[in-house]
Amino acid sequence: MRNLDPIEWQIASRYLFVDLTLKVIDRDLNMLKKSSLFKISDHYIALLESVQKTGVEERKQLKKQMQQEKIKVILSKKQETFTSYLFTSKGKQEVRNYFHSAIKKKVENILDEWMKQNDRTSIM
Repeated sequence: MRNLDPIEWQIASRYLFVDLTLKVIDRDLNMLKKSSLFKISDHYIALLESVQKTGVEERKQLKKQMQQEKIKVILSKKQETFTSYLFTSKGKQEVRNYFHSAIKKKVENILDEWMKQNDRTSIM
């Protein structure tokens, strides 16, 4: 059942996947800093940190919008193949289930978007 209006849904879902993308970047950065996989890891770390900064800014803006619209995103249930999230706004609520492969794809798309955005700003 869909109870959130399209704008609320757009804000809430973008926030969810931006937040998940930042968690992946954070985990990857920590692994990169601890490992000696690359001989020159500083460049990769700087790239990821730059992309992370872009994401943190977007999440901050989305969080502000969510507070204004009284939107919340809550992890409802995590199972082997999918995860459920509860979205609430102004007394309305909606549960959405996401297959883990779909979550991974959305996270990859956001990461690609931020990397392209970063690439354009570093050229200028």
